[in-house]
Amino acid sequence: MKKIVSIFFFITVAAASFSQNNTLDYFINRAVANSPLIKDYANQMESIHADSLLVRASYKPQVTGTSFNSYPPVIKGVGYDEAITNGGNFSTLVGVNKSIPNKKNLDAQFESLRLQNKSIANASGISEQDLRRTITAQYITAYGDMLQLNFNKSIDSFLAKEEIVLKKLTEQNVYRQVDYLAFLVTLQQQRLLIRQQGIQFQNDFASLNYLCGISDTSMIELKDPGIHLNTLPGIENSIFFKQFSIDSLRLLNNKTLVDLSYKPKFNVFADAGFNSSLAYRAYKNFGTSFGISASVPIYDGRQRKIQYSKIAIAERTRQNYQSFFTSQYNQQIAQLTQQLKATESLINDINDELKYSESLITVNKKLLETGEVKIADYILALSSYLNAKNLVTQNNINRLQIINQINYWNR
Repeated sequence: MKKIVSIFFFITVAAASFSQNNTLDYFINRAVANSPLIKDYANQMESIHADSLLVRASYKPQVTGTSFNSYPPVIKGVGYDEAITNGGNFSTLVGVNKSIPNKKNLDAQFESLRLQNKSIANASGISEQDLRRTITAQYITAYGDMLQLNFNKSIDSFLAKEEIVLKKLTEQNVYRQVDYLAFLVTLQQQRLLIRQQGIQFQNDFASLNYLCGISDTSMIELKDPGIHLNTLPGIENSIFFKQFSIDSLRLLNNKTLVDLSYKPKFNVFADAGFNSSLAYRAYKNFGTSFGISASVPIYDGRQRKIQYSKIAIAERTRQNYQSFFTSQYNQQIAQLTQQLKATESLINDINDELKYSESLITVNKKLLETGEVKIADYILALSSYLNAKNLVTQNNINRLQIINQINYWNR
């Protein structure tokens, strides 16, 4: 009994897993999980965290051990002057050096790292959005191939049944042999079209797997992508606009760092150990020393003014890019919205035409069974219906692609 329950549980889990691998969300999640670029951004943010720890560590006492030992021999009065060499120098010391941190300087360094982290996180978000748009577009393409393939398969099944009826009527001399052959040509063309669309679906589905980093060549039935038009945020709240705000803060912080670099810097230091020339009472030459050092910038050739100028140039560049992005954003959204409305209007018109084509097919089908319609007229009506149906499918796919393009800006 336990074995049966285990098998049933396994089959249920497997079926649930399989049922989820044909949705748009599945492919997007796999693509994001497999993306080396997004992983790279995550690693860069971890590295910045390590950089912040390094900044803190640099202000902690730095302990260094040094040893310098030299002995210049004087042989028969020949050698270095002992007044210079002291007869030798033997030193083994442990030194401690500590920078006295300026809180504003420390805060500015951490702010620089924080802004760098936000910039990388924002770039990662944009890359993920790019990936979502690419995967969604390819999924829609493959889904459209599948819809057309399935529709033409249903038409093939319909024509195959009609062929049986028409063959009997031809044998009964209701229709001529040439009419029957013309119908067979149409049927054969439909089957060639199905083969072509099958290849196209296979190629586009393989491309979808390739983009997602999925190593799988099996074919599955794709579910409706379920894409709806989302409400776009204000441009100032968009992740694409956010980078301009981060860059603005970064330039302000750079100016603060320039100002702080001209503040006095202080270090305290100390050392202890053995330092001797071995000339007199070497065993007493153990000791220590300590002190404080300071550096104050006085004149550097007006470098601060030059750095201010570079920051001002970078700010003008940032503003130019921001202005251009705002203009392009508004123009693209307006253009895509216009395309969406025109496509939806066209779909409604085609659907109206499709109703007449379906009615014509229904009437001709009944007349065909009684031999009261010409085969050429029936094939023409059928072609009109197929063209209208394909147009509906193509424009529905175009509509989904346009929505995908608009939704790209919704983060």
